[in-house]
Amino acid sequence: MTITRTLATADRVLRQLARDHRSILLLLVMPSALIGLFAWIAVDQPTLFQAFGPPVLVLFPFILMFVVTSVTTLRERRTGTLERLMTTPLGKGDFIAGYGIAFGLMACLQAIITVTFAVWVCGLKVAGPVWWLGIVAVVDALLGTALGLLASAFARTEFQAAQLMPAITFPQILLGGFFMSRDNMPPLLSAISDWLPLSHAVDAVKAVARGDDWSDVARRLIIVCAYVVLAIVLASFTLRRQTE
Repeated sequence: MTITRTLATADRVLRQLARDHRSILLLLVMPSALIGLFAWIAVDQPTLFQAFGPPVLVLFPFILMFVVTSVTTLRERRTGTLERLMTTPLGKGDFIAGYGIAFGLMACLQAIITVTFAVWVCGLKVAGPVWWLGIVAVVDALLGTALGLLASAFARTEFQAAQLMPAITFPQILLGGFFMSRDNMPPLLSAISDWLPLSHAVDAVKAVARGDDWSDVARRLIIVCAYVVLAIVLASFTLRRQTE
């Protein structure tokens, strides 16, 4: 893997995304629209939005980044683009890392827009620094990107990639502490949730909302970042040149 080839791949992906207005709309506008809808639903119950707003803030970008990344990457393989690229000096690591950088930049932009909208338009309040909320949102979106890259390595069609989304995300949503504190779950489910990356992302955003010490937030984010790196490494090893 070389920096030049990786950056060239990232540049190509970003140029493709710039021409795909629907994907740009989905990535940059939809999370804020969903946050706004949730705030509207809870307009007469402000405590509800303040309680569930932070976890929802990391949920929507995670899901959308997963879907767009997995489908877009799989399309490269389905159309034969990846096979043609592999006839060049470009390696699997360059391809995966380039996609990771491109969608990582989109994740950063998405997080900035979503957090700004949630805090200054919808009135979401957190006891901790707002910039910590942005960092958590970025890391969570990167998690969705990494898992999307990993899912695309196993799926054969866009439909299969879409099928993998609920299989990967729904258990994490149910066990991640969105609806119930993980401490109140049955011991076995609580133990399983400790191994799910989204659980630690939710814990991190709740820690920011409560104004906990920065070290607690950082510890959770380091765990999520470790899962991001692991997913990208596994994706580079399992990526196939074409779909049979």
